[in-house]
Amino acid sequence: MTPHHPNGSPLGESLDEVTRALNSLDEALGRADDLPALIELVSAQVQRSVPGADGVSVTLLDGMKPFTASATSQLVVELDAVEYREDAGPCVDAAKTRTLVRAGMNEALERWPVFTRACRAAGMASFLSTPLTVDEQHAGAINVYSADESGFADIDVSLLSLYAAAAEVALRSHSRYLRASELSEQLRTALDSRAVIDQAKGMIMAVHGVTAEEAFQRLVDQSQQENRKLRVVAEEFVTTVLSRQ
Repeated sequence: MTPHHPNGSPLGESLDEVTRALNSLDEALGRADDLPALIELVSAQVQRSVPGADGVSVTLLDGMKPFTASATSQLVVELDAVEYREDAGPCVDAAKTRTLVRAGMNEALERWPVFTRACRAAGMASFLSTPLTVDEQHAGAINVYSADESGFADIDVSLLSLYAAAAEVALRSHSRYLRASELSEQLRTALDSRAVIDQAKGMIMAVHGVTAEEAFQRLVDQSQQENRKLRVVAEEFVTTVLSRQ
């Protein structure tokens, strides 16, 4: 009998999805030349790879100030913002303490009441955040939200930890990311870029009737074909659309 994940999906499928995600990340290393594109890829791949994931974001710390560098939905961005404002929640804890955080609704209400009430109102009921360490000065977390009140299983923790370890290697593999001054600039660029990338994704979704993932892939494909940064492609697309209105 094929072993199943606690939510009912075959474990083999989950492992296969993580394997595909790791291979895709490895391929992206040979193409991606900017941090925002790589971090956007991380969010999308984790949502596909972790069973029960209903929203994913990547938190990065600028000094000790957290910001959302990428997310799979605007809802997740807004929930992250509540957490940052309160300085209390799984994303902040994982990023600042560099330890994994897993919590269901009851535990979360005790630990982070304001954040958890906002999540409950939005339909999110359990949380899993794993630290993402670039170097000794720069850290963050990969955050997974789920509407399932039963929470995340041990296998989910293992899958996310495996992917996070690979993502850390990816970020460290480029010498440009190892230089603190340049990395700091990339972190600021990631914050500025997310807004315009999300705006371009939204426009593509509205015009072509595609999903957020498909819209992002169109931007990535154009970026690779034209050998231009993802942020530049997104800015140009938004400018073109607005100029026609």
